[in-house]
Amino acid sequence: MNRRVGTVFWKWKGKKKDGEEPGSAESESSAVTTKTGDESAEESEPEAAEDSGTTDNEAATDTGTADTADADTLAAESGGTKESEPAAEAAADDVTASTDETDGADDAEESEDGAGEATDSAAEEAAEDAEPEVPGTTEPDSEGVQRVRTSGALNVDDDEFEVVSNTWIIDADDDGVIVIDPAHDAQAILDAVGEREIYLVACTNGYNTHISAAIDVAERDEAPIALHPRELRSWRKVHGAERRPDLEIEGGGTLEAGDLEIDVLAIPGTSNGSVGLYISERGVVFSGDTLRKGELGTVGDGYIDYTRQLHSVGEVLLSLPPDTRVLPDSGPETTVERESKNFDAWVATS
Repeated sequence: MNRRVGTVFWKWKGKKKDGEEPGSAESESSAVTTKTGDESAEESEPEAAEDSGTTDNEAATDTGTADTADADTLAAESGGTKESEPAAEAAADDVTASTDETDGADDAEESEDGAGEATDSAAEEAAEDAEPEVPGTTEPDSEGVQRVRTSGALNVDDDEFEVVSNTWIIDADDDGVIVIDPAHDAQAILDAVGEREIYLVACTNGYNTHISAAIDVAERDEAPIALHPRELRSWRKVHGAERRPDLEIEGGGTLEAGDLEIDVLAIPGTSNGSVGLYISERGVVFSGDTLRKGELGTVGDGYIDYTRQLHSVGEVLLSLPPDTRVLPDSGPETTVERESKNFDAWVATS
């Protein structure tokens, strides 16, 4: 049995004072403390700006006085102040017109820059959506995350739905990986893993699209399989009662594999034991079928408990940092920030 995986429940409590509950106001104090340095810098910037503004105003006043003195001298030499006033006024008008033109050009440039950024963002999203949802494997990205797409049938009661499912592989250290939601084709997943050791197989719930290849993938390196205990009934439908998952995980727990620490998030809705797996140091959350790009995940062609699922998304997944990548059980990835913009519309349809 692989010994490089540890399971510690309620480990979050161990990072705080005894008796403090996860998510309490006091537990957030570290985030406030982290921001203190930045806030101090922000507070000092206005003071510096005020000092700089005073200096600039004083310099402008001195310059204006000198210019006035020079103008008076020039007027006296030319024989009278009144004759110099029209020329001075004309020069001032030219300066004003020139300034207005410059401001207009700057505004136009800023508008063009903003439009360009919006176009680039739209192009990036379009490129992501254009990626075909067909069987295939991506290369590991900069965070060591790799996606294997396999096709098969989702079994819900007596119905079957043809789907393309995501299995996620993430580097745990230089030698090994974690496999999340191994679906359909064990050999395709093992081919993607290659010579790296499998430290852990974790499933976000017990639907067959998340567990069907779990045993075959885990057995190669004798890796433990992690699943919520409320998903055991679904597990037995696929794998029988003889081979049970090795680790029972629940919301509030922590899994450790290699160099990674994985927080287990309770996100019931599509099933009672649905969990999210959050790796803060990589900025990713594996959302299973609870949240997909642009939608709350369905099971087959419908929802199991829409209200509960909506609550899990709003209170748990969308409370993560905005730039957190959301990696679902099917379809392309998204971010917390992007899906937060859709939440009100989801609430309106509940």
